[in-house]
Amino acid sequence: MANCNHDCNSCKSTCSKKDFLAPMNAHSRVKKVIGVVSGKGGVGKSSVTSLLALVKQREGYKVAILDGDITGPSIGRIFGVENKQVLSNGKEFTPVESSQGIKIMSTNLLLESNDTPVIWRGPVLAGMIKQFWSDVMWGDVDYMFVDMPPGTGDVPLTVFQSLPLDGIIIVTSPQELVGMIVSKAVNMAKKMDVDIIGIVENMSYVKCPDCDKKIYMFGKSHSQEVADRYQLPLLGQLPIDSELTQLSDQGYVENYHSDWFDDFSSKVKDI
Repeated sequence: MANCNHDCNSCKSTCSKKDFLAPMNAHSRVKKVIGVVSGKGGVGKSSVTSLLALVKQREGYKVAILDGDITGPSIGRIFGVENKQVLSNGKEFTPVESSQGIKIMSTNLLLESNDTPVIWRGPVLAGMIKQFWSDVMWGDVDYMFVDMPPGTGDVPLTVFQSLPLDGIIIVTSPQELVGMIVSKAVNMAKKMDVDIIGIVENMSYVKCPDCDKKIYMFGKSHSQEVADRYQLPLLGQLPIDSELTQLSDQGYVENYHSDWFDDFSSKVKDI
């Protein structure tokens, strides 16, 4: 384990993936853990994480979000809990809850103010991920979504190794570089022996408010081609929606409803 190259498929060691897992908190029972990842930043990964949590919450499941984007957390703001206080008994923490009962733990909830920067080195960031899993009393959770930082660095690697991921969902955008973005995420998942549930394309189009015509601001989508290349399902092509953006900025994302969201909900029903 000391000389681990993090490629479980090529490893000759007798250790198993379980040897790297951080212990689950004694007061937690999490049934399914899904990571939301991207090969680059700026594709709306936190927004997709929030929407996935909403889908499962509206289906009647107990849902939690572990905000693994330690240096750029936004989940608290989206759900309107950024000013709530995380309670602690000195050893463990209790996650905050959104207005509709989604449990959330994020770095911003532990800082003095929302604009306090997190200036930590990689090992400290990775350690925080483990603490969010081991030291937070999550209680009974059917679905936990992990909003992961972009790329393939220390913190994403820690999530892959330390949390019992049941699979990941890759978030991308319509541009031609989508192939490179998805390829990085796919290859990392394969090296870490983690299942890929599917791909979600965000910011696919804008719908004209007058004629309902779809306007593809970033040109032709390449996500279906990439999904076919890797034999992965394309779970949704999500629009740029000003109403969703406003509700997220105001902390009321749980009030969002739309036809396209209903369609997306049906496609991710079985994850």
